[in-house]
Amino acid sequence: MTTSSEFVPTQVPARAIPVPSTVSPEAQAFLALPQPLPRAWPEDLSDKDALAKVYDEWAAEIESSEQALKHMSAGLLGTVVQDYGATTVEHVLLGGVSVYIATPEGVTDEDPRTLLAIHGAWVFGTGEFSRLGALYMAVAHGVRTWVVDYRMPPHHPYPVPLNDCMAAYSAMLEKYGPENVAISGTSGGGNLGLALLLRAHDEGIPMPVAAVINTPYADVTHAGDTYQTLHGIDISYAPGDLDLTRLVYLDGHDPLDPYVSPVYGNYSEDFPPVMLTTGTRDFLLSETCRVHRRLLASGVEAELHCWEAAQHLHFGASAPEDFERATTAKRFLDARWGKARG
Repeated sequence: MTTSSEFVPTQVPARAIPVPSTVSPEAQAFLALPQPLPRAWPEDLSDKDALAKVYDEWAAEIESSEQALKHMSAGLLGTVVQDYGATTVEHVLLGGVSVYIATPEGVTDEDPRTLLAIHGAWVFGTGEFSRLGALYMAVAHGVRTWVVDYRMPPHHPYPVPLNDCMAAYSAMLEKYGPENVAISGTSGGGNLGLALLLRAHDEGIPMPVAAVINTPYADVTHAGDTYQTLHGIDISYAPGDLDLTRLVYLDGHDPLDPYVSPVYGNYSEDFPPVMLTTGTRDFLLSETCRVHRRLLASGVEAELHCWEAAQHLHFGASAPEDFERATTAKRFLDARWGKARG
């Protein structure tokens, strides 16, 4: 078979990409932000000692930002309560798996609808980030929300994060029933959400009523087109950080395993409806489109929603387009919950 490396690559002239006039002023301001500076990388990525030093520096940055958020969170929570009404957040351990459960004001046990939300990043998003994530997802969707604070690499590489998500999902099924459970994941969390569906299917575990998968990191081999074509245009990540994340997550595991690269998974008609979101500047646009085509080819009900000029982080929760994406996901889930409950 002819490989892509045997073809002459397309040469693109250096050019400036303007901020488009076709998005909101808030989105334009986000797109005008400077690109993160690249991290200093060792020349030999197989040098584990050199990589460990880089990761230690990165981990210190992550720890610093999490501590800062911990001090800020009381004010953030107060703002949300003031704007949207009381929302309780409970922290529980399910067989050692950390889960934050947020319940919006007015939601009682008579409404069993529950969302399992899986955060992305794989090496970032624990503790206070998960707690705030549960709060905001509960507010956005108006339902009880579980955010699984899965253990993360480098100390807990694959399959530990997926195992933790499966444990939380199984507990939700037992408590609420599959007809009342939906899942949502973004980026690395979208990867875990798709892997959860594949593994649940393989193990004979009931499927959720629906899934919302936002800009999934679905192919850790980086074979997709927009890894190349949107490099330097999507400024929502620092160049190189994704490579380090992949290395510590895989820890030597086969990158073509469908549980780590779900775009290569075997889907079938008994999978639940899936909504996928991305943007025209999202470096994972290719992965999202490829997953969508694979779902459709397998007979799965799947919707693809693409926003003008949106990057991997959309517009940083700062623009009307971010609100539109949230309300679109809520309508999608509400319709499937309603159909499942008759």
